[in-house]
Amino acid sequence: MPRVIYIDAQGGEFEADVAVGQNLMEGAVDHMIDGILGECGGVMSCATCHCYVDPAWVNKIPPASEMEEDMLDMVIDPESNSRLSCQIDMTEELDGIVVRLPKSQF
Repeated sequence: MPRVIYIDAQGGEFEADVAVGQNLMEGAVDHMIDGILGECGGVMSCATCHCYVDPAWVNKIPPASEMEEDMLDMVIDPESNSRLSCQIDMTEELDGIVVRLPKSQF
């Protein structure tokens, strides 16, 4: 099963196996990783699953939809690599993806 590396705002690193087809928010919630809340359950209405995709992985994921970009306009401390983890579906090719979690969600 592919693995995601979540790095919290304090620098703590947590690895989680996430099934292909599951999104990164679900993987974090299932593994009780602090920093991704996913309050809306992945329907892009809250942005509590905001994360920063490691630059080495940005071009390996599909670009954000217009709706996701609208939600990202409302996050605290957005960066060019900001994404909603509920919109990143796990694939075999993403094995080892690294995402950092914002201080605002710690």
